[in-house]
Amino acid sequence: MSLHLRKSSLDPVQIPGWRWQPFLDHAVAALEPFQVIPYPVADAFLQKEGSTGSKAKPVPVTTATWACTTDKLRQVRCACVEAGAAASVLNFVINPSCRFDLPFFGADLVTLPNGHLLALDLQPVDKADADHTLPVWERLMPIFERWRAELPDGGPIPEEAKPYFSPAFLWTRIPLGEEGDDLIERVIRPAFADYLQLYLRLVEEAQPVDDDRAALLLSGQKRYTAYRAEKDPARGMLTRFYGSEWTESYIHGVLFDLEKTTATPLS
Repeated sequence: MSLHLRKSSLDPVQIPGWRWQPFLDHAVAALEPFQVIPYPVADAFLQKEGSTGSKAKPVPVTTATWACTTDKLRQVRCACVEAGAAASVLNFVINPSCRFDLPFFGADLVTLPNGHLLALDLQPVDKADADHTLPVWERLMPIFERWRAELPDGGPIPEEAKPYFSPAFLWTRIPLGEEGDDLIERVIRPAFADYLQLYLRLVEEAQPVDDDRAALLLSGQKRYTAYRAEKDPARGMLTRFYGSEWTESYIHGVLFDLEKTTATPLS
């Protein structure tokens, strides 16, 4: 699919050979009842073609963005990367409106030459706020426990990252090949569906908060998105594919754009 065929962030993303297509298709279908509308994404970021590898054996690279917005969700977006054996990535994040007391939804599904790195979480706006976290974690932990038993542990996360993850952070590293493919189909795919189903149930139930609460939530959201933008692990890969200028504009202007879009304190 070439760039000119996608005119809107809601247009379907279809990338030949992209491993994670069924996950995005499931998420798009699950969001349909929420009366989604397109989220503004500049043409330069809707779909980008490039190449990696050597001049003698170039590998085509496609990066596409799917994004929407609803009355309760400020931005729902998926960054999709397919680069053959070099990388296949789905980075799916739901950013709630600060007018509703909701966590973030985060899914990182990454295939690299040395294996798969897979993560799912409902990430807190403020981990220390029991009113914000406990009602979510009570419902999320049984889902986490169910699927954690099926997967190898992904290893420790940096100390500085811990405030941005819940106790139900499902994080694993699995090998390429038949074993990894089996775990993705048998465990990761239904786990993704379970985490997303719970999140969308929370969205359905969410009620508006007052201005003071919204201001606190917005402050926490800004801390989260600033951290994610600063530490985005895809920065090096995208820079190799497309250069630093495009990559930084994509990270700060599309993937983690909260600071850019909050022109008023509670917008």
